[in-house]
Amino acid sequence: MFLKTQSLNWLEKEGRMGEWSSRVIPIVRGLCLLYVTHKYLGTTVVTYGPSMLPTLGITGNVLLMERISTRTGKLRPGDVVFFRSPENPRRVVCKRLVGMEGDQVTYVVDPKNSDKCNTIVVPKGHVWVEGDNIYNTKDSRNFGAVPYGLVEGKGFWTLLPRKDFGSLAPKPKGNDI
Repeated sequence: MFLKTQSLNWLEKEGRMGEWSSRVIPIVRGLCLLYVTHKYLGTTVVTYGPSMLPTLGITGNVLLMERISTRTGKLRPGDVVFFRSPENPRRVVCKRLVGMEGDQVTYVVDPKNSDKCNTIVVPKGHVWVEGDNIYNTKDSRNFGAVPYGLVEGKGFWTLLPRKDFGSLAPKPKGNDI
């Protein structure tokens, strides 16, 4: 009799464990999928501040960011990129990619006070980034070229605000009429 009771208790526990695992395992799988998607494919990001005016609003935009282009080397000048700040690695910054390694970049040194320009060649393994609002941005003109390893992804679609919904395709050059 003792053996029979023990085996029934074990079956009852096993039944509850099966019920528990049938609920938890799909949740764990879903969380793993979310993590992999966020880490390797892309995510949503919220931007704010004046440095990317008029492309992005000062009060905030919600964008889709993909991480595949950075891993495959498919970034191009004109792309809106997100990278870890070289000055404060806890911050992720959004700027426009202006030059890749080996590109010659000419920029206005201090646009608020003079028209003096400087020309540099972007070092190997680095990119040159600038905010669209050159009068109110902290970018490569201040902290130099950014190591490619700090680039986290490329913004490709604006979700919010609704009036800006759509692609963040690179701006065509020379069509500012």
